[in-house]
Amino acid sequence: SFEPRLGPAQQRGPCPVQDMMDIEVKPKPPRPHWYERHVQPCMAELLGSALFIFIGCLSVVEDLGGTGRLQPALAHGLALGVTVAILGDISGGHFNPAVSLGVWLVGGLNMTMLIPYWLSQLCGGMIGAGLAKAVAPSERFGNASGGAFGGGITADEQIPGVLVGEIVMSSFLLLVVCMGAINGRTRTPLAPFCIGLTITANILAGGGVSGACMNPARAFGPALVANCWDYHWVYWVGPMVAALLVGVLLMGDQATRLLLK
Repeated sequence: SFEPRLGPAQQRGPCPVQDMMDIEVKPKPPRPHWYERHVQPCMAELLGSALFIFIGCLSVVEDLGGTGRLQPALAHGLALGVTVAILGDISGGHFNPAVSLGVWLVGGLNMTMLIPYWLSQLCGGMIGAGLAKAVAPSERFGNASGGAFGGGITADEQIPGVLVGEIVMSSFLLLVVCMGAINGRTRTPLAPFCIGLTITANILAGGGVSGACMNPARAFGPALVANCWDYHWVYWVGPMVAALLVGVLLMGDQATRLLLK
């Protein structure tokens, strides 16, 4: 029998040019519009912060039944959990300058968006506190200082305990946010639920210590509207220090660790 002998070109296999023609070239997905990349997340942060702080302030002002910390704890936790769930896909659902700082430190937020997020959250805090003042009776609003923090501190000797309480509770919140929503190995769709529960637990446990603010925007809005600035700096220093601590000590995967990458 006669078997044809293959030439050098045939021995090399299929034609490379034909292989390249057979490869399907997939077009790159279109880049999101600048509005969706920059403006829409800030609008979501402003809206979410306004709604959350409105509910939070109103829960304090309208707590007439003597429920203590239960009503503010449930109102803050439920409001934050819901706003994170519905707006989280747009902006990440921070609604808190300390959370934005912590998320940026672990690589979950572009540095160019950090300051716009902070401004949006603070403006949202002012709007939320202003709405609470508009709907609440003026006498109740004045008696509760508009839901502002700092009124429970009566002596400088309390400052160390208040500051440590804010740092620890804010660290707990930031750990839940970073590990539940950002870290690749522990990220869960239940993150909004976990964040809301953390807020509720912190207020129930530490509301009598420091008020359990954990959020500079939550402190700033009612302080400005009610003109109540007593020991206001504590509610900035505590959460921001907690963000730095969590960013440095986070035991996440390589993408979210600052140290030992």
